[in-house]
Amino acid sequence: MQSYTIGQAAQLLGVSADTARRWADAGRVATHRDEGGRRLVDGRDLAAFCVELAQGGEGEGEVYTSARNAFPGIVTAVKLGDVAAQVEIQAGPHRLVSLLTREAVEELGLEVGMRATARVKSTNVHIDRA
Repeated sequence: MQSYTIGQAAQLLGVSADTARRWADAGRVATHRDEGGRRLVDGRDLAAFCVELAQGGEGEGEVYTSARNAFPGIVTAVKLGDVAAQVEIQAGPHRLVSLLTREAVEELGLEVGMRATARVKSTNVHIDRA
C-alpha cells in the first residue's frame, strides 16, 4: 500500500502542511513513522479522510482551476464490472468520476489510496496514474 508524507497528504487535501500536521496530531487521520522518522499516512486512510473532508465542506481550500484540465488527486473508489469500471478521484475539494474499461483500470493498476490525475476534455474524464 502506498503511503504519503504529511506534505504530500496536504497537497492532495488542498491544505497547508501545518493544517495536515494539526489534523494528524488531533487524531483525525492516522499516521506512522518510517525508518527515517518521517511521518506517513497510509493511502487508504488518506482516501477515506479526503472523502470525509469533502462531504463536510471543511479545509483551507486552495482554489483549483482547470489549467491544462488536470486535477491531481487520490483515488477514493474503484468499482469493477465485467467490462467497464468506475473510478472516483478526490482532487482537493473536487470529486471526479470517470467511466473507463476494466482493462484500462487493471493496466494502470489503479486502487484506492494511490495518486492519480483526472484530465478533463469536454465531457470526458481520462485518468493518468501519478
